[in-house]
Amino acid sequence: MLVLASASPRRRELLTQAGFSFTVHPANIPEDLAPGEDPIAYVTRLARQKAETVFRELADAPWVRQAASANQPLIVLGADTTVTIDDRILGKPEDAADAARMLRLLSGRTHRVITGVAVITADAAEIAAEVTAVRFLTLSEEDIAAYIATGEPMDKAGAYAIQGCAARWIPRIEGCYFNVVGLPLALVSTLLSATSPATGSR
Repeated sequence: MLVLASASPRRRELLTQAGFSFTVHPANIPEDLAPGEDPIAYVTRLARQKAETVFRELADAPWVRQAASANQPLIVLGADTTVTIDDRILGKPEDAADAARMLRLLSGRTHRVITGVAVITADAAEIAAEVTAVRFLTLSEEDIAAYIATGEPMDKAGAYAIQGCAARWIPRIEGCYFNVVGLPLALVSTLLSATSPATGSR
């Protein structure tokens, strides 16, 4: 039985698109960056903490025990995505001014999108990260202001959505597209297969 430890609608959509059956139980943990922590260590730590937190919360639930007795053990998937440029981590913007600051940093340059993925079971923990390079065209102040006015940047790491209006400014990427949306599906499938060969597939 697969549980997604995330409230992200994009991750739900991607898992569904990939043919997985799952339930959603978001994790509520602090997401502060530790001193000296690099981006990959940061996202993999958060992904693991999210998955482990939800696993502990659900492990003794009656419906989880019932599923386990029917040979459907609890498997929790955690994920965390960040954007990095110039060794800076760009999380979700605090407000419109913060979103504008991030978009100015990305304008005309290539940045990295990193997603940490963790799969936790009673017997195993599989942790990995996916990295994708994303190129942005040069943005004008008018471009930035109009995009922020749509509201799209406000709940996205790096203040943009590749699957939304920002697609017009991204001429190329190197790596997994789905990683930039929020969940690298091939990596997720590999980690799930490592814990259970038939996990969650329809």
